[in-house]
Order: sequence, then structure tokens, then C-alpha cells
Amino acid sequence: MKLFNFYKGTEIHLGVMDENGTARDATAGGYPAIPATMQSAIDGTYTLDAIRTAAGNGPVVDTDTVRFAPAVLNPEKILCIGLNYAAHAKESKLPIPDYPTLFSKFNNALNAHKENIVLPDTAYKYDYEVELVIVIGKTAHMVRKEDALDYVFGYTIGNDFSARDLQMRTPQWLIGKTFDGFAPLGPYIVPASEADPAHFQVQSFVNGQPRQDSNTNDLIFDCATIVSYLSQYMTLKPGDVIFTGTPSGVILGYPEDKQVWLKAGDTVTVKIDGIGELTNTLTK
Repeated sequence: MKLFNFYKGTEIHLGVMDENGTARDATAGGYPAIPATMQSAIDGTYTLDAIRTAAGNGPVVDTDTVRFAPAVLNPEKILCIGLNYAAHAKESKLPIPDYPTLFSKFNNALNAHKENIVLPDTAYKYDYEVELVIVIGKTAHMVRKEDALDYVFGYTIGNDFSARDLQMRTPQWLIGKTFDGFAPLGPYIVPASEADPAHFQVQSFVNGQPRQDSNTNDLIFDCATIVSYLSQYMTLKPGDVIFTGTPSGVILGYPEDKQVWLKAGDTVTVKIDGIGELTNTLTK
């Protein structure tokens, strides 16, 4: 089962893809009709069984032609973990962190599958970062690592798109991370009950050419550690999203004489087996 947000006219509906790859509209489902939205699924207003039933009676959605919306529409927090794969820390010439390295993006950065990323004129070192993204499903405060995954609704794909020249301008990375559209998210969320976050294969491609290829079993801080750690310092809310870090293979990690930064016209696809593919084209 996969959940996704899509546009029907100007409205955003909740879609459900079954195990056979058939997608249906849960928001416009038949009997039993419920006003299903992604947030109502995330916060438990409606159970996944109820949403699955509603979608089973809804119209079919053609995912090849539909316009997707971000997988989560209005998270209170977009949290990001940096340097969370050992090989990526090495290629970035930075030490393995003793604690999760934390930064953030804002809601203006949210973007969707097949939508453009508009490159601003105030930067030029543009880079891709495939990431597994945690979607929080229950309010989490001071939770133990052993219990942390019970607070996760599901997992999706993110591209922590970055302007490296601005990111590295100061010790704080924020300015290079949260331009408009710099957080593509989706297209699908796989419920936590149907996923093992410790064994996702994560990959990225630029214009069809492979750039990153790793597995979440190489995370320095795994998903349970991240959720538990963050909950010690802030209350996580249903719909919050956590980018868990990117593996090696980013442009920043190349020798300087081989760094060819992304440009308008390039297409970036980030992929996680078991969840799907998220593709964006860069424009000016």
C-alpha cells in the first residue's frame, strides 16, 4: 500500500495505490465515504483500513498523467540530518559526528514529483541528495529508542536539494538549503507497518546517469535513533518530516576539478526501492 497526494482540479486529494499497482482516489471514494486526506491518515483520524476501503470504491487515478502534490503538505517541522552516512562524511572531508548533525528547511521549500526546481540567480553550485524521509505519525516527546519507530507513520523519498556555495558560506547551512522548491518530497508514502527502514536501497540519477547508490543499513544514526534523539529536544508532531541524510556520490564530494554543478535543463531522479522514484527538472 502506498499513499500519495494529487491534484484534482485545484483541490488536493488522497490517492491509494494497492499491491497490484492500481491507484484510486480515496477522497472521492464511494461507500463508506470519508473525507480522507493525507493528514487524516497520518494523525490517525481514519485508519489505514478505512482509507483502503474508501479508495477501493473510488475512481482510478492514472499516476502516469496525474499532477502530484508533495507527499506531506504542511509539516510543522522539516528536520534534516547531515553527514549521516560514513562515506558521505569522508567525501565531504568532515569527521564522523558524535551526535546527529541537525539543520532544517521550511515549508516554502516543499516540492512534488515531476515539478520543476527553479534555480535562483543568487547561487550556482547546485547539488542533489537522495534521502529516506521519516513521516511522524504520533506526538513524540522524550521517547526511548526502543519505542521510537512506533511514532512513525511511514517513509517517503526526499531530495535535499542544495546550493553548496551558500551552504558553505557560514557554519550554518540553512541559507543553501531552503530556497523555494528545494525540498521535493514523495511521490509515495509507504506505511511504517509495511516497511523496514534499515534495508532501503537509495539511489540518485542525473539525466539518467547513476550518481549515488547505497543502503540505509549504512546510516550512522538509524531511524529509531534519530526519532528518539530529536524527541529529547523538541516535541515531534504528526506530519513532521525528517530527512535522514544522504550517501556518498554528491557533487560536493568530487575533486574540485571534477565538480560539474547542476544546471537548468538537468533532470534529477532520486529512487528508493520499495517506495518509488521522485523526479524533478531544473529550470531558470
